[in-house]
Amino acid sequence: MKGNPILRGICIVTLATLTCVASARDLDQDEARDLRLSGVILPLDQLMRAALERYPGATLLEAELEEEDDVFVYEVELLTREGVVRELELDAHDGKILKDEVDD
Repeated sequence: MKGNPILRGICIVTLATLTCVASARDLDQDEARDLRLSGVILPLDQLMRAALERYPGATLLEAELEEEDDVFVYEVELLTREGVVRELELDAHDGKILKDEVDD
C-alpha cells in the first residue's frame, strides 16, 4: 500500500477500533432471562450489590447485558449521591467489577 504513511496508520487504527467495537453484542430481555434461568448469569439485583456497596445511595440509570468475547457483561450507569455518573462493567456470571470509570 503506497501513499501517506500517517494516513495509512490512521486507517489501520480505525479498522482495529471498529473490529473491537463489533465484537460486543447486546442481548435482549428474552436472552437475558434464558441465561439467568439456566444459571449462566446471576440476576441483575444480585450483581448490583458490589456496585452499590462501592457507591452507597447511588441510583441505577441504565443497564445493558452484552456478550464480549464469549463473556457476558452488564454495563451499568450509576448516578452517585455526589451527582457523578459512573460507568461500570460487571461480569454477569460472578458479579466481579471489571471496569469502573466516570462516564463522559
